[in-house]
Amino acid sequence: MISRRLFVKQMLAFFALAAGSAASAVRVFGPGSEKNSAELAEAASPAAADPAGPAVPIASFFLLSDIHLSAVDPSMADKLHLALQDISKFESKVDTVILGGDLTDFGRTIEYDQLRKILGSYKLPPVYGNMGNHDYYDIWLTSAGAFSTETMPNGKTDAMARERFQQFFGQPKPYRDVWIGGTHLILLSQDAYVQERPEVGEGAWYSDEQLAWFEEVMKVHNYSQPAFVFIHQPLPDPGTDGGTHRLIRAKRFREILAPYPNVFVFSGHSHRNFIGENHYNQQNTFHWFNNASVGKTRAKPGGAAGTQVQGMHVQVFSDRVVVRGREFTDRTWIDGASWTVPLTKP
Repeated sequence: MISRRLFVKQMLAFFALAAGSAASAVRVFGPGSEKNSAELAEAASPAAADPAGPAVPIASFFLLSDIHLSAVDPSMADKLHLALQDISKFESKVDTVILGGDLTDFGRTIEYDQLRKILGSYKLPPVYGNMGNHDYYDIWLTSAGAFSTETMPNGKTDAMARERFQQFFGQPKPYRDVWIGGTHLILLSQDAYVQERPEVGEGAWYSDEQLAWFEEVMKVHNYSQPAFVFIHQPLPDPGTDGGTHRLIRAKRFREILAPYPNVFVFSGHSHRNFIGENHYNQQNTFHWFNNASVGKTRAKPGGAAGTQVQGMHVQVFSDRVVVRGREFTDRTWIDGASWTVPLTKP
């Protein structure tokens, strides 16, 4: 059982990382991609993917990280509504919405029901997601809903949290891949939390099974078509494995991606504000972008806490990928949070 002291220490470590880390109208899709990755990759060849030319996106999507939907804090729902109102009225086509971990504050059924109701109140494209550490947090709550580290897991299991997430998205595993408009999206989720593996803390543990699956689905990328990989916790420094609040088996993760050009990795978790911070890390063989948060974006320097509602918009072209930070409170692009990455050709 994790002690209160250890739990507090892990929470403090999170804030240190955050400070320094560089249905109805909605369709929540079921298992896989209805076809396997190899079939879809063959069908979505680069030559046929962009008939309108490089000025028209092949695909576009929004990434909403760290929603933290809460049954006891209505402000989280209010912020999600702001993001979805913007997306549902967006000036150009949006092919999918990705929920990048920490969809909920405690991973309870009541929070997933709330999320389903909110998503269903908008006309949205297909919605997919991956798990964050908070989506496992039900183990910290007693049957009365009180937070208790001393009695953790309070009669709950990590497997119960995974099952709720998987039922919400109609998929057999917490990880999956899909193809949208000829674009490959790969969503990884931590396989365990502290009830099953106390040593992981708030880090992301990926099992041998998930990493073998990840390696296999990447094999379709024997050409220059980009791959988009979604994780929750950020990566540690190159050449190292991570601990709490990081992707733990990072060396294996990087090893799997090393052979492939044009890989884009997106993380969340740190709640970093787009204003005044660089969210594009170029120290890897892939392009790594760290998202802000819908529910709990940290204040910009000199700004008021709790007022920002931020996410990412991504456009995929035949020759480049464009990533932009979006402020949902006033439906504007964020100055200094815009990146155009040319694609490597074979």
